[in-house]
Amino acid sequence: MQIRRPLALVLGAVGTVLIIGAVIVAAQGAPASTGTQTAKPSTAARRVTAPPLPAMGFAPVRPMEIVRATYDFAAQHPEVLKFVPCYCGCGSEGHSSNESCFIARRDARGNVTEWDTHGYGCTICVDVAREAMQLYSSGADVNSIRAAIEKKWTPSHPGSKTPTPFPPRK
Repeated sequence: MQIRRPLALVLGAVGTVLIIGAVIVAAQGAPASTGTQTAKPSTAARRVTAPPLPAMGFAPVRPMEIVRATYDFAAQHPEVLKFVPCYCGCGSEGHSSNESCFIARRDARGNVTEWDTHGYGCTICVDVAREAMQLYSSGADVNSIRAAIEKKWTPSHPGSKTPTPFPPRK
């Protein structure tokens, strides 16, 4: 039996849609990708858990994959972002570091129990976290990450830096 060309095209398109759908479903079960390999494991021996990001009702300030990756980095690496200042002026909202832009609460084991949604709508918060994430992935330690962030952001955002503690010296 010979399949006519239009029918063959339709069957090919349906097959392609099914394959793409399977890839999307498989990817939803995987951790958020940052686009880079993490050079160092988290100080915790396990991956912390976190609730799904809430629907905000407006588009994020960066593509969702970038926003999701920064939230995941904040969840997994408090040992980095709690020592990185933010420069958007969110210190007036009680934020003490770039970690505060993404994480509202953790439980005693370090799992995220509530997100802070400020980072979802703030370009500066996302960009600072993303730069810290990229530096961390390249092998930089927290002192070097903070120094690089301060060197870049402090001159253009004087007076808006969060009151962030310095990392311990080793």
